[in-house]
Amino acid sequence: MAAALLANVLYSTGFVLEKRALTAMPSVSVRKPVRLLRQVLGSPLWIGGSLALAAGFGAQLMVYRTLPIAAAQGIFVSGLVLLLLLSSALLGERTSGRERYAVGAILLALLMVVLSLSETDDTVSRGAPAPLVLTVCLPSLAAGVWLYGSAERRARHRHRMPSAGVEYGVAVGLLYGVSSLAIKGVSSHLTTDGLGGALVDLLLSPYPYLLLFTGAFGLVMSQAALQRCRASLIVPVCTTVTALFTAVLGTLAFGEALPHEPVRLALRVAGTVLAVSVLLAMPKHDGPTPRSTPPPKELTSG
Repeated sequence: MAAALLANVLYSTGFVLEKRALTAMPSVSVRKPVRLLRQVLGSPLWIGGSLALAAGFGAQLMVYRTLPIAAAQGIFVSGLVLLLLLSSALLGERTSGRERYAVGAILLALLMVVLSLSETDDTVSRGAPAPLVLTVCLPSLAAGVWLYGSAERRARHRHRMPSAGVEYGVAVGLLYGVSSLAIKGVSSHLTTDGLGGALVDLLLSPYPYLLLFTGAFGLVMSQAALQRCRASLIVPVCTTVTALFTAVLGTLAFGEALPHEPVRLALRVAGTVLAVSVLLAMPKHDGPTPRSTPPPKELTSG
């Protein structure tokens, strides 16, 4: 539990620091990944944010060794509250009432998932069949890259309303969902006994290669999306998609059984449906910036 809460703090801090650094940079593009990397690596503030995210990754490894996947995701999503506070205080971002209600509903949905867990009945799986993992992950990676490309093409149309970041968040969330499953897989191979054999088994599994792919593509895609959209919207959407993907498909892939009791099963299903419904109902575009009205002309006599 302590490691999960620490991961929340590190991830929220890392995203906000990266967003603040990206705001001061020239426009970055996924079409020029080398230029993007050169820009971000030249920013001490961005490097600080990436180090915080890397530390959050280490904490996440510890969590997956001790908690079921669904429980871990429920705790991770609770970090959205901290993210909203930090983005308001450090980035000056203001969320609409509709978005605040949506985040509250998402937290409620994940709370329902957590309440569906049982300390005695739920087990922590230590592995999953590689073909099943690839069957789940490869189509998801393809869908994430395609959706991101579609959002990019639509964003290039001058007369379209500016995107609020929902599509970007879903696309990056799919990649991070695959990454989360890969982290779970890596954690299952980390043992203190027979370290050499465990390392060989890990290299023969798909997990390190999924991590490399999602790490490289996720880095480029998330930085461009963060620069264009509000962190207070794109990160909650991304986190929700990641959490649902990991909790539902990860539970099935790693064989962590669903609840048998009707109440607990209803809580888990209802929580999942609520989170997906809120995600679909979130605004897809930011409203136009209000313009100041010109002062009225003075009336002249005669």
